[in-house]
Amino acid sequence: MSCYVYVLHSVNFDRRYIGSSAEPDTRFAAHQAGKVRSTKAWRPWKRILLEEHPNRSVAEKRERYLKSGSGRRELEQLLK
Repeated sequence: MSCYVYVLHSVNFDRRYIGSSAEPDTRFAAHQAGKVRSTKAWRPWKRILLEEHPNRSVAEKRERYLKSGSGRRELEQLLK
């Protein structure tokens, strides 16, 4: 079963959120509706990256990497 890594950017604040989910559209709707505690205060969000991975394990590894220092630098280059 595929799993996705996504990056959100707050429309009103200079903040990013990196997460993973098997159902990215449903999860994005939860972020927009304020149902996710860690993103509720910085709504609304825009999804700026969505990557598909073959399974949850690979997706979670990629998510952890993107949250690291070198992963953040790679993300900056990827989004330019």
